[in-house]
Amino acid sequence: MSPSPSLSVVADNDRATIATAKPETVAERVRRLQAEARTLAKDHIHALSAAILNAEQIAAEIAEGGDAYPAGIRDLARRFAEDAGTRVQTLEAITART
Repeated sequence: MSPSPSLSVVADNDRATIATAKPETVAERVRRLQAEARTLAKDHIHALSAAILNAEQIAAEIAEGGDAYPAGIRDLARRFAEDAGTRVQTLEAITART
């Protein structure tokens, strides 16, 4: 039977840091949560922009799809594709101001 390894005590620095850390005030927590919400909102807006650009590509394909698609659908898809880029630019401009 081999000898068991010796054990040693190791300082728990994380616990010491937590014990001496100043608790977050309500105002600090509100500011932190608001900043987090703004970041999440910007991420959501970027996801919307990406989805619109994807839909724009699909709409352009349908608009150029010829007689396989009904004329009204092609026209609607063409108008959507023409307008989508402007909508994304508007989203990005508004987001950049905030």
